[in-house]
Amino acid sequence: MDHVAQHTTVTPGYASTKEAQLKRLRRIEGQVRGLHRMVEEDTYCIDVLTQVSAVTRALQAVSMGLLEEHLRHCVVDAARESDEAGQAKIDEAMAAITRLVRS
Repeated sequence: MDHVAQHTTVTPGYASTKEAQLKRLRRIEGQVRGLHRMVEEDTYCIDVLTQVSAVTRALQAVSMGLLEEHLRHCVVDAARESDEAGQAKIDEAMAAITRLVRS
């Protein structure tokens, strides 16, 4: 079972890019709906796999954007707070990176 960390920060690191992230996620949502239609319509396997690859790349781009914002804001702010807080945020980020690399 994954541990879900409790965060005291009210404003997420991606606050300045929130609208752009939401736009990307809406686009991905549309791509996934398209995948659903493709399977319903018995689309050729390779064409479906090509679309799956596109969705996967799009999700990876969102992940990298969120990770970058986390590092630039949450980790930097924690490091300014104290060495211990900074190290905790680095550990948290490394765990997230490990999950992303394994997926």
